[in-house]
Amino acid sequence: MRCRTFCWAVLALIAVASVADACTRAVYFGKDGQTVTGRSMDWLEDMQSNLWAFPRGMPRDGGLGAGSLTWTSKYGSLITSVYEAGTADGMNEKGPVANLLYLAESEYAPPDDKRPAVVIAAWTQYVLDNFATVTEAVAELKKEAFRVVPTEAPNGAKGTVHLSISDASGDSAVFEYVKGKLVVHHGREHQVMTNSPVYDKQLALNEYWKQIGGTVMLPGTNRAADRFARASFSVNACKQSGDAREAVASVFSVMRNVTVPRGIGTADQPNISSTIWRTVADHKNRVYYFEDTASPSLVWVKLDKLDFAVGSGTRKLTLAGRPDLGGDQTANFEKATPFKFLAPAK
Repeated sequence: MRCRTFCWAVLALIAVASVADACTRAVYFGKDGQTVTGRSMDWLEDMQSNLWAFPRGMPRDGGLGAGSLTWTSKYGSLITSVYEAGTADGMNEKGPVANLLYLAESEYAPPDDKRPAVVIAAWTQYVLDNFATVTEAVAELKKEAFRVVPTEAPNGAKGTVHLSISDASGDSAVFEYVKGKLVVHHGREHQVMTNSPVYDKQLALNEYWKQIGGTVMLPGTNRAADRFARASFSVNACKQSGDAREAVASVFSVMRNVTVPRGIGTADQPNISSTIWRTVADHKNRVYYFEDTASPSLVWVKLDKLDFAVGSGTRKLTLAGRPDLGGDQTANFEKATPFKFLAPAK
C-alpha cells in the first residue's frame, strides 16, 4: 500500500513536471579534486551570447537605479551573457561557478518590499563578484539582505529563474524563490538541477528513478524531471577520472545526453525549447569551455591567463555571428564597455 501511494504521488509530480522543460546543470566528482560543472542553455531563440571578462574592483549595482544594492567586485570573473543584458553563467578566478536556469514557479518579494534590490539579470554576477566558495555565498544570501526583482526577456518571455552554485570542493547550493521567500538547498548531494517543479519535488522524482535503477531504465523525454534523472545517473556512472581531458569530455557527454535537439520548441512556452549552447567549467584548472550547438567547434578560456587586476578593464570575446570560432581564445578578448543589466519595464 505504501508503494502504491508513493507511485501515485510520483505520477502526480511527473504530470506537473511535464509542462516545464529547459536547461540542465550537473556537477562531476572526479579523482584528485577534479571537479567539473556542466550546463545546457535551452531557449526559444538565439540570445546573442558572448563571453566577458570582468576585473576585480569593479563598481556594481543591482540594475534598478535608485534603491539598488551596490557593491564592488572582490573577484574577477568570466561570464556568458544573454541579450548583452544579463549574466546567465560563469566562473570567477577562485573557481566557483554560477548557473542561472529557468523556473516557472519562481515567486519573488512584492514590489513594496523596501530592501535594496537586484534585478535577476544581475543575480549571477553578484555571486561571482563576491564569493570564493559556496559556503560563503550561502551564508550571505541566507541573510536575505536584498530582494531579487524579476524582469522579462527582450522577446517578452517571463524571467523567472533559480540559481545554482558549485565550487572546486564539489560543494553545491541551489537558490529558489518560492512564495516570495528564499529557499536554499546546500550540500554536495545537490549536484544536478533542471527546471520545474521546484527543487524539493525534483528530488522526490529522482528518488523514484533511483529505486528503478538507471541500468534497467531511465526516462527519455525532454521534460525537466526526466533530464534530471538522466543527468543524475549519468554524471555519476561515467568514468570518474583525475585527468582533466577525460573529466571535461565526460561532462560534455552528459550534457549532450540531456540536450534538446535543435528545432524542437513551443513558441509561446520558453520552458520548452531547443538547446542553443552548453558550457563546461573545470574548477580545478579554472578553464571554461563554451559550445554553440550551431558550431562544429569548442571555445575555451584559461582564467589563470586572464588579467583580472583592478583597473585592467572589461574585455569581451564576441561569439555571436562567429559560429566557426574554435580553440583556446584566452588571448583574443578585446576592450569593451560593460553591458547594462536588463531592468523591468516601467
